[in-house]
Amino acid sequence: MDKKVFVTHQLPGDRIHDLGQLCDMNVWMGPGLLPGGALAEELSECHGLLCLLTDQVDRPLLDSLPKLEFVSSMSAGVDHIDVAALTERGIPLGHTPGVLVDATANATFALMLSAARRVVEADRYIRQGNWRNDNAWSPEFFTGKDVSGATLGIIGLGAIGQAVATRAASFGMRVLACNRTEHNVPGVESVSLEELLLRSDFVSIHVPLNEETRNLMNADRIATMKPGAVLVNTARGGIVDETALAQALSSGDLYAAGIDVFAREPVEQDNPLLALPNVVVAPHIGSATMLTRARMADLAADNAIAALAGQPMPCCVNPEVYS
Repeated sequence: MDKKVFVTHQLPGDRIHDLGQLCDMNVWMGPGLLPGGALAEELSECHGLLCLLTDQVDRPLLDSLPKLEFVSSMSAGVDHIDVAALTERGIPLGHTPGVLVDATANATFALMLSAARRVVEADRYIRQGNWRNDNAWSPEFFTGKDVSGATLGIIGLGAIGQAVATRAASFGMRVLACNRTEHNVPGVESVSLEELLLRSDFVSIHVPLNEETRNLMNADRIATMKPGAVLVNTARGGIVDETALAQALSSGDLYAAGIDVFAREPVEQDNPLLALPNVVVAPHIGSATMLTRARMADLAADNAIAALAGQPMPCCVNPEVYS
């Protein structure tokens, strides 16, 4: 009898069709995302789960799923999943690192440039008819912050952080980085987090969200940042204290911010960052190119296919389950 696998959303790519040939696959067809309370019911008789970063897989859910044998997430980060609980049960967890590096690095620079050059603010100015009404132009008209020749501080020098550093070099930026382990990257100066914040004109975050990094950019560290700096976050929302960031931006201590991720998603409309003109926001689209999302879906399916065959997943978060 085919093993049952539940997929929490329709996926792009080709490999999902191959997965469907190897199991009894049920796909949530919508509308919208799978409601949180429905996941346990859908998984009650399933041996495998292929999920998104919007699906919370916690210990109480796993306690109710004695048949579950593997989880594959179409995401690089896995902060939405209780990895320890899976490991205790000997359940492998697959994820999709690597394939989203360039897309996320490009999105980081898009936010950085947009925030520095006030692109969204200028777009809004024209669309609201203010340019025609004001007939304004002066040498200071919509002046922004220079990127070329500025100092970029990268928090987290993994694959995405290194890809951002490469792009920064093309803009003639000086690059500082802090990382938990030493990385010798040409053109990148390794410094402490405190020194990075004091010296950087732009700060970009590229660390995973875990207990060590949660609220890493708290009020004290935001206050340590160089006056007039720009903060960009395309990692995870819980890394930044959004209230403290909003206060620093509102007071003028920081120049601007580019934010792709929030502590609560979808972001609530009363989030103080949304009321500020010097914040460029996006709805967690760092990896959102058609090619990248298809590659992520294919890798997530490959992880599931390997698990069904009793083989190690190509990209496993907790490979110790195999020993």
